[in-house]
This record gives sequence, C-alpha cells and structure tokens, in this order.
Amino acid sequence: MKVTTVQFEHRSGDKAYNLSVIEQYAATAKSDLIVFHECSITGYTFARNLTLEQLWELAEPIPSGSSIQALTEIAATYNIAIAAGLFEKDGDHIYKAYVCVDKTGLLARFRKLHPFINPHLSPGSEYCVFELHGWKIGMLICYDNNIIENVRATRLLGAEIILMPHVTMCTPSTRPGAGFVDPLLWQNRVSDPTSLRIEFDGLKGRQWLMKWLPARAYDNAVYCIFANAIGMDDDQLKNGCAMILDPFGDVIAECRALDNDMATALLTKEKLTQAGGYRYLQARRPDLYRDIIGGEHTPLQKVVWLSPEK
Repeated sequence: MKVTTVQFEHRSGDKAYNLSVIEQYAATAKSDLIVFHECSITGYTFARNLTLEQLWELAEPIPSGSSIQALTEIAATYNIAIAAGLFEKDGDHIYKAYVCVDKTGLLARFRKLHPFINPHLSPGSEYCVFELHGWKIGMLICYDNNIIENVRATRLLGAEIILMPHVTMCTPSTRPGAGFVDPLLWQNRVSDPTSLRIEFDGLKGRQWLMKWLPARAYDNAVYCIFANAIGMDDDQLKNGCAMILDPFGDVIAECRALDNDMATALLTKEKLTQAGGYRYLQARRPDLYRDIIGGEHTPLQKVVWLSPEK
C-alpha cells in the first residue's frame, strides 16, 4: 500500500483554509492513504485558551459534521483515503478526535486517550483498529504514543500500521536541550535556513523524536506513520519532519522542507514478519507480567509547558 504523510502550517480555527490544504495534498499524493497531523482541520494550540462555549462551537459531531462531509467529498474526488484530526462533540462531551474516511464515508474514529490542551476535553476510552486495502490500521494521537503500552496494545489488536498524528516538539520540558524555537527564525527561513535547521534537527526537535519513535516501530514490528505540524501553531513554532518508519525502525520517507511538504512510501507486508520485533512478539510471556502491567495505578499526566509554575 502506498501511504503519504504531510506536514503543513495550519491556521487556528480556520477550517475552510485547512481543508483546502488537505485537498491540495490529496489531489497530488497519488497514494492509497494520506495522513495529516493532530487537529489538522481545526488548529491545535490556540485551543488551550478557549472557554467551554468556544470549544463547543469549534467542535463537530462525527460523522454528521460538515468537516467529515468535506473530507469524504475530497476522498471521493481523488479516490484516496484521508486521515485527519479535529475536535468532536458527542452528548455532553468534547473529544480530541482523529478520523479516516474514504469515498464511502467514515471508516474509523479514534478519541485521544491522553488529551491535555484544554481542561474541557474528555479522554477517549478505547483503542481503534480498522481495515483498509487488506491492511489493519491503528490510530494513536500524539501523547498517546509516549505511553508505550498504548502502542503495544494497538499492535496486539492486530494493527500492522499505526497512524501517529502529532503537534509536537519545540516546547519546554525537564528534558535537557528542550525549549521553544524563536518564531523569528521561521520568518527568516529563506534568508537563513541554517539557523532554523539547527534548531529543528537538534534536541528541541528531531533528535528528541528519534530517541523514541524508531523504538515504537522496532519493538512492535509495525509501520509508524508520523505526521506533524510545521510553522506557527498559535504562538508556538513547530518543526514538522513528518516521516514514515518501517517495522525495522528505519525511516523510509521523511519531509525535509522548511515549509509545507509531503513524503510517500510503499509499505510491503513481508517486513512485518522479517523484522525482529515480530519474533519478540511471539516470544512474550504475559504470565510473568500480566498482573504487573495490569496492576492498579492512578494516572497522573503533567505537561510541563502548560504548567503555571514552569
């Protein structure tokens, strides 16, 4: 299966513009599936300052909302499956959602398990694996992928590909080398690409990503489709580097432009069983750690850059 991942600079709250960019890439990808970042339809970080009423107005029902209808029309026009993100309202709850549609309509919907950008968001409560073109595909949004049990559980549910939409990197953390990147570097990227590339590829950005993302693919013998925003996300600069990793943990396609960009790779089934992670999955002994992994635990999620004492 041919898969394309995209990085683009979204506009906060401007669904029409963001959908127009999604259509532009869907029209040119020539793939079976195209993958966009977290909240690629609505914008992301600006939502941290929205009231409940404002967030509710931004959110849409799935699948009856206008954005899902628009995505379906784009998918039908270009005969491509599309994965993209938005805020969802259902009953009295608002979720961070990610969907995949094709010309027939909604194929799958996933709700972020570990949302944090706005206190009015509810966490999702289940994993998602669906079928497309003979492949089993899972979805995990941003922070969900940093909890290694989520990736393993999705793989054990049969996922051969995991979509990993993000808006990440270039934020402060207790991790050495982390921090914001100066927006002026983005403004000056044409005249001085080197300074921006150093920041984007360093410990604030890609070097951090490569500490853990290849391990998720390698340990689970799974394809990982990483999509990320690039450019200004509200008042924060993001570094893109959307990429596709194979079950060996190797990067087989990556966006390197300091701009909107896409990267495409051909995914083949034989790698799923050739990779070492496949053998490790078969060798597991859950009798040793079933009660340890499944033991009582109170979740505590703290995002440093959102913390008032940072």
